[in-house]
This record gives sequence, structure tokens and C-alpha cells, in this order.
Amino acid sequence: MNRPAPVEVTDKNVRFLIIHNPTNATFNKCIEELKKYGVSTIGRVCEATYDTTLVEKEGIHVLDWPFDDGAPPSNQIVHDWLSPIEIKFREEPGGCIAVHCVAGLGRAPVIVALSLTEGRMKYGDAVQFIRQRRCVNSKQPLYLEKYHPNMQLRFKDSNGHRNNCRIQ
Repeated sequence: MNRPAPVEVTDKNVRFLIIHNPTNATFNKCIEELKKYGVSTIGRVCEATYDTTLVEKEGIHVLDWPFDDGAPPSNQIVHDWLSPIEIKFREEPGGCIAVHCVAGLGRAPVIVALSLTEGRMKYGDAVQFIRQRRCVNSKQPLYLEKYHPNMQLRFKDSNGHRNNCRIQ
């Protein structure tokens, strides 16, 4: 099967790698890619298709937030997603979180776009930014149109001032 290449999506404060769904059989190649990008956490937004012990042996933590293909994430998944990544990027500036669904074209790009809106990007800009790098299906971006960010991923600079920078 021809899989889309990994796509890095970076803001000044956050860095994501959108990938397709690895399996136990393909995980050695996937581990190489994850290490190349410095990934230390994977957000899995689909059903499990690989054993997390393979990943965690490599020092990469897997967090599960599965939701149905073509559907928006629940409010609980949004909360559960934003809380640990906020901590992760505060503790590890420049770190990278990989996110995957089955093909990396629906759920994964939407959850990354949601993160970008939390950093002050408008939903349309976030979707367009990701679409410039990766195909995104048409269903899930409709969810972002109605999403109201609480600016959870806005960070303070070293002087304690809010960093209002957006992706360039």
C-alpha cells in the first residue's frame, strides 16, 4: 500500500509530525522516522494496530485518544489532548509530537489544526496551513469552523509576557 509521507507542522511553540497508522510489521521503519524528527510522544487517534511496548522500548510514549473516522473529537478528547501536550511543549520546547490516524488524512490533521487554533490561529488558516503540506479530507474541518478555542496553547516568553506569535 502506498502511504503518505510524514508531514511536519511547526509553530514557534509547538511541533507535530502527522503520520499514517503504523503496524507491528511496519514499526521498525516508523521508529526510524520518529527518531529522525525527535519524536518522544505519539498521539494515536484511531484504533490500536500496534503494540505500544515496541514504541515505549524506544523511549517514545503513546497516548490514546481514538474517535470515529469522519467524526469530530468529543469535548473530552479535546481536553485530554490539549492538557498533556501543553505540558509537553512547556517542558520540552522544540519537542515533537507525532499524531496518527489510519491514513493521516482526517483525524490526525484535524487534531493538529485544533492545536494550532489554540495557539491563536484562525481555524481556516490552520486548515489551509496543513493542507499546503498534506491532503485533508472535507468532513472534519467543518468541526473546526464551530470550535471555540480557549487559547490553551499560548505560551509566555522568558519575560512572562504572552507570546502572540502565529505560524508564518
